[in-house]
Amino acid sequence: MEQVIAYCERTDFAYWSEPVNALTNAAFLLAAFAVWPMTRGLPLARAMAVVLAVIGLGSFLWHTHATRWAGLADVLPILGFILLYLFAATRDYLGASGVVAGLVVVAFLPYAAVFGWALGLIVPGLGANAAYLSVAVLIVAYGVYLRGSATGRGLLIGAGILCVSLGFRMLDGPICAVFPIGTHFLWHILNAVMLGWMIRVYCCHMGRA
Repeated sequence: MEQVIAYCERTDFAYWSEPVNALTNAAFLLAAFAVWPMTRGLPLARAMAVVLAVIGLGSFLWHTHATRWAGLADVLPILGFILLYLFAATRDYLGASGVVAGLVVVAFLPYAAVFGWALGLIVPGLGANAAYLSVAVLIVAYGVYLRGSATGRGLLIGAGILCVSLGFRMLDGPICAVFPIGTHFLWHILNAVMLGWMIRVYCCHMGRA
C-alpha cells in the first residue's frame, strides 16, 4: 500500500493528482474498441484486444492510487500483452510450432533482463525503459525477417511508434521543470495507437482485416 510519486504531473498523493495521465488511459479502451470487430474468429487477437483494455484500466489505477499494488496492476497486463503477441508472432508470422512459440515466450524474460543489464552499462538510469527498448528490438527483428511483406512493414511501423512513445516516456522527468504536466500522457496515447496497430497487423496477416 506504499504510495510513490513516479511522474512529473503528480505533486501529492491525492487521487486526482495526475488527471491528464489518468484520463488519457481512455486511449487504450478506445483502441481496444476500434480493433475488436476485426478480431472476430481469431482467439489470440481477441485476447489481445481484451488485454489492451485491461492495460488502460490498470494504468488508470496506477495514476490515481499511486501505490505499489497499483503499479503491478499497470505493468502485469503490459507484460501479458507482450508475451501473448510474441507467441502469436512466432507461431503465425514465422510458422513455428506452438511448442517453439511457447519456448520463445519463456525466453523473453531472461532476454529482457540481459538486454536491460547490458544497456544499463552503456546508458545508466534507464530503468523500465530498457525493457521496453528490448521489445522494440524484437519487433524490428521480426519486421526485418519479414521484410518485403505487408506484415514486415507493419511491424517496423509499430516499432517506430513505440520508439517515439518511449521517447516521451523518458522525457517526463527531465522536462518537468519547464512543463509541469510532463509528457507521460503522450506515452499513453501513442502506446495505445501502437498496440492497436500491432493487433491490426496481426489480423491483416491472418486475413481478417
